[in-house]
Amino acid sequence: MSQISIRRATPADAAVVTDFNVRMALETEGHRLDPDTVAQGVRAALGDESRALYFVAQIGGRVVGQTLITFEWSDWRNGFLWWFGSVYVHPDFRGRGVFRALATHIEQAARDAGSVGLRLYVWNQNARAQATYAKLGWTDGNYKVMERMF
Repeated sequence: MSQISIRRATPADAAVVTDFNVRMALETEGHRLDPDTVAQGVRAALGDESRALYFVAQIGGRVVGQTLITFEWSDWRNGFLWWFGSVYVHPDFRGRGVFRALATHIEQAARDAGSVGLRLYVWNQNARAQATYAKLGWTDGNYKVMERMF
């Protein structure tokens, strides 16, 4: 197997990131996202790092995985938490350490930036992802995510 490399995504990655987001929502939650809306959101994030950061994993020059990072200010901790979102590894590359490489790289980037911690949310029924996260040392944060969407 070729080596996994991790880098910040650029606007040139917008098409693959959009595709991965649409695939992830359908696969994990059964949601059919509008690709045009997702593409606009991806381009907005890639064009303004204050909104979010995307990191991509590559093998042999091919993007095979991704993670979106957003930020939450914690007054309790006087620092930013980095939230993982839009986690996706192409099915052909699962079980090869792609997410582990992404998570390790992002944790170091967060530490270097002075972040006070990492968080993620995972679909309740996505047992495979939950097992992967637990294997990497993530624990249940004892919070239930609630939302009110507009």
